[in-house]
Amino acid sequence: MKKILFITIIVISFFSCKKKESLNNEVATTDIAITKSADSAKAIAKEAWTYIFPLAMNYRTMRLYALDKTYPDYAGGFNKFKHYDKIFTPADTAVVTPNNDTPYSWAILNLADEPVLLEVPEIKNRYYSFQFVDLYTFNFAYIGSRATGDKAGKYLIAGPDWKGEKPAGIDKVIQSETNLVTLLGRTELKMGQGDIENVKKVQSQYKLTPFHEFAKITAPEHKEFALPFPEFKQADLGSAEFIGLANNLLQYTSLNPTESDLRRKFAKIGLVPGKKFDPAAYSPEVLKAINEAALEAGKELEDGANKLTNATDLFGTREELNGDYTKRALGAAAGLFGNTKEEAIYIGTRTDKANNILSGKNKYVIRFPKGQTPKAKYFWSITIYELPSRYLINNPINRYSIGDRTTGLKYEANGDLIIYIQNEVPKGKESNWLPAPKDAFYYLIRIYGPDESILNGTWKAPQPELVK
Repeated sequence: MKKILFITIIVISFFSCKKKESLNNEVATTDIAITKSADSAKAIAKEAWTYIFPLAMNYRTMRLYALDKTYPDYAGGFNKFKHYDKIFTPADTAVVTPNNDTPYSWAILNLADEPVLLEVPEIKNRYYSFQFVDLYTFNFAYIGSRATGDKAGKYLIAGPDWKGEKPAGIDKVIQSETNLVTLLGRTELKMGQGDIENVKKVQSQYKLTPFHEFAKITAPEHKEFALPFPEFKQADLGSAEFIGLANNLLQYTSLNPTESDLRRKFAKIGLVPGKKFDPAAYSPEVLKAINEAALEAGKELEDGANKLTNATDLFGTREELNGDYTKRALGAAAGLFGNTKEEAIYIGTRTDKANNILSGKNKYVIRFPKGQTPKAKYFWSITIYELPSRYLINNPINRYSIGDRTTGLKYEANGDLIIYIQNEVPKGKESNWLPAPKDAFYYLIRIYGPDESILNGTWKAPQPELVK
């Protein structure tokens, strides 16, 4: 309480000063005519679609948690936690490739008006992390077991326009390039359902507080944007309508200087933050070209996602992805909200050792030779997903993943570990069975706190072998 006055002075200074002009205005106020060339429009639109796809899929989930009151897991609005205190099942479809090792704590932050304070307790002998994902889908920060240790902490999460020194009582200020942020917490569930009550106790201590409440000052004036939050329609990504969605979402971003030329290029097809999309502003030929571009870009991304075998480098900071927007889009398509590799590694496959597509019509084994299971500081698991949905699979034992924490897992006499992947029960091997669907599927190996041998590629994941 002795430091409240100091905090208040800083905050009043911040809210009374003029915010910096958004770099988006550089493009928004530039009078750039829509190109009359269908070929040019198509090329620009394909590039723009790939750029926008991750933002669109991110917003889809954001909208469910923060804006859609009919969604069963609606969090109650922005800057509020939705804690999961259960195992994910096939009924959970908010995100693709859901994780069943660590119950989630979701929050969608809107930092346009003011920063938000995240408070975490001391957490010992249990892995946890908070992944900060901006609207672009860059993993711009972490706190948790790996990043900040097991101590309690208070972290101020600020948007791109925030100015000021770190207030007293705050461990760190974490600043985002975008005003909309997905905050994804993961808390380790030990040995299945028996530990869920302990997880719930930890989750109950994660706190989000608007900065004005923490500083005990008047709430700031609400910031209005040119376009309201849109509905999310998947079909819009298959046509020129994706431009309208893009123009809305980009209102909540700042423009990184490295993308100034790119945004000017996008403006030539009417993709400008805050600008209402009007199909009548385009010639029939240009509109047709943009529609074709959206479909082609979507098909190319789908093909690329289906060929992925290693998602290690698809997630990270802006600097780590280094302008590779195709890689960023692949990450969103194959496993939205994937961790940065230092936090967790994802190794997936949809083909067997003979390079044939995995199918529940067959039986497979994954064989880890003695001492060759994934080396992890925390833990590892294997999860199966049906295709093309990439959701979990209904099965008679409600087992969606298997790994080093699975109760009753059995090793061979020689020390090998064999995982049985098939649709039917492998008699006598139930302890090591990971149920498969009847048709096409793929699986992901998740490794939390991967060893250097995994990060540098020395360790190789075994391929599934067909059992005849």
